[in-house]
Amino acid sequence: MSTVIEERAPAEVRRPSAFRTDIQSLRAVAVLAVVVNHLWPTGLTGGYVGVDVFFVISGFLISSHLDREITSTGRVRLARFYARRVRRLLPAALLVLVVSTVAAYFLLPYPRWEATASESFAAALYWENWLLAAKSVDYSAANAAASLVQHYWSLSVEEQFYLVWPLLLILLFKVRRRRAQVVGIAVVGAASLAFSTYYTQVEPSQAYFVTPGRVWEFALGALIALTGVELSKRLSGVASAAGFALIIGSALCYDHSTPFPGYLALVPTVGTALVILAGQRPGQQWHARVTASAPVQFTGNISYSLYLWHWPLVVVAPFVFGDALSAGRMTTPYLLVVLAASFVLAYLSKVLIEDRGIAVRAGTGATFAAMVAGLVVVSAAAGGLNWTYERHVAQAERDVAEHGTGPCAGGRAMIPANGCPNPLGPAKVVHMGPANEYFKRPEGCVDVADLKDVLSCDYSGGSASARVVWLVGDSHAQQWQPMVAELAREHGWVFKVGYLGGCPMADVDFVGYRGATTDEARRKCADWSARMTDVIAEDSPSVVLTSFYARKEVVDDGSGRSQTEQYRDGLEPPWKRWTDAGARVVVLGDPPLNGEVRDHQCVALNPADPTACSVDRAVAQPLDPLAEVARTSGNPDVSLVDFTDYFCDEQECHGVVGNLVVYYDPDHLNAAFSRTLAPVLAEALDVE
Repeated sequence: MSTVIEERAPAEVRRPSAFRTDIQSLRAVAVLAVVVNHLWPTGLTGGYVGVDVFFVISGFLISSHLDREITSTGRVRLARFYARRVRRLLPAALLVLVVSTVAAYFLLPYPRWEATASESFAAALYWENWLLAAKSVDYSAANAAASLVQHYWSLSVEEQFYLVWPLLLILLFKVRRRRAQVVGIAVVGAASLAFSTYYTQVEPSQAYFVTPGRVWEFALGALIALTGVELSKRLSGVASAAGFALIIGSALCYDHSTPFPGYLALVPTVGTALVILAGQRPGQQWHARVTASAPVQFTGNISYSLYLWHWPLVVVAPFVFGDALSAGRMTTPYLLVVLAASFVLAYLSKVLIEDRGIAVRAGTGATFAAMVAGLVVVSAAAGGLNWTYERHVAQAERDVAEHGTGPCAGGRAMIPANGCPNPLGPAKVVHMGPANEYFKRPEGCVDVADLKDVLSCDYSGGSASARVVWLVGDSHAQQWQPMVAELAREHGWVFKVGYLGGCPMADVDFVGYRGATTDEARRKCADWSARMTDVIAEDSPSVVLTSFYARKEVVDDGSGRSQTEQYRDGLEPPWKRWTDAGARVVVLGDPPLNGEVRDHQCVALNPADPTACSVDRAVAQPLDPLAEVARTSGNPDVSLVDFTDYFCDEQECHGVVGNLVVYYDPDHLNAAFSRTLAPVLAEALDVE
């Protein structure tokens, strides 16, 4: 976060508040919360609130600085203000971007290069948060591995704040001076909080990144700076105690399922405001023995660089330690090495770049010239990485075509009659890229008018007697698309597909994917499922293939019955409508779990010994409510195709089978592997 630097005001307006030890300790708490959350995400589940702490600090310090200048001169020298921001923030930020781009090339598998390249460019221009907001809309990108520079989203929000905030304060000051500033900022903050609360409910992924939903946090700090309120000694002690409790409590209690930011972000931000407000009173505070101690102040002092450096190290560490890891998992000793390396790099960056770098002494014109030069260097590095990535993609397409066929490729290697000598040997290609995407649109498909997320692929050549086959469900149905599309092309079917990510294709009381979701998402899921049930029944297809992630898509009708029984009530009626219309309903059994039971990078980290990624069969393939309903259905036209034996032997399920990586990402199949099971499905459907 850019707020972690000290706000060094010109000598004529400098005040001791810019160097307060309590603020420095808040920086330390905030950055450690973020770092620990990234290293031990299940230990400090809400550590992401550290970012919100930084936003409040930034609003307070920058508004204090601008207010002093506006009050004393009636204006802000914008060029000098922006130049100071550039000198303090960009040298270290651009250095980490360049190093990250180079590290991606040498240390990460090629499929991770494209995101690092595009996001490095976005981060250098400080619109990374908007890029991530756009990506969050793409359901297929939900499992995408993080780039080395993803954490720059918060710096982008801050820089956008720095760009606009001086102009707003000047405008409000010109209108009615102090009162207008306070009222104006309060109104802006209230509007932003209302937007954040609403948007977190309807678009939670985007709400986390977009700038309008974060402005109120800066405004909260700004109001403290502009009102100049000081508490009594007793109240300041209570306020600081309550403030630290709110920050630490939210970091401990919040987790990935917490609707955030929204109104729940008030807890850490109000906590931060209370600590800052308590520190407005001159004199040593009760917590100074700890917060003013050398280790805390040191951490606060290097917190900007620590924030910059720690995340790239977290991402590359598994690939640095490689085969030394157990099944690809980073254990505490390795994580402590990453933490120590982060501190060392942060200290060196603080001393050599932030404090002593040539940019610190540059004039305004030279500063902007250096900024442009730095942006050119980052752009060149990112462009070079992206160009190299495209070359690797082309080669991967050729590799998949060469190694993805034959009786011993993929799941078919587990068929004893094929006599494959080493069905669990190393994969020919271990890195999953565009050639392996399960969600890629099949050739010859068109969107169906008035039906969102529905495609029609007519491979019949115009035959009136062609078999019509539907594939419907969520992304766990979509992962079978490569297999079904291959059969459709081979046998001249009219192949139709409909998907809605994270939504069970059933008439159930849906709670959410892995946990509670928004009312809007539940309504959308229910409407889509009902609509698809009608559309498919009216189409009278020959076969309906269906699948979804029932093990993680939670339902609850309040009856206390098992997930299987609740799903049975929600599945049998639509299935009966389809079979009454002449269709055969075939449930495609879900593959064994991947990211839930092993590090999803395990195969890439153990290319020579993929059996290191094998997991006990009972653990990897627990009961699936959807498969159980299909297996025990009383409808004679409903059946289950269980592919488990093509992923697992009698004891274990594997990450590589038939020299092909099984999974594309934490919980979806590699498209090349999916296609190898086409003959298995053809046999189940009695296709000649």
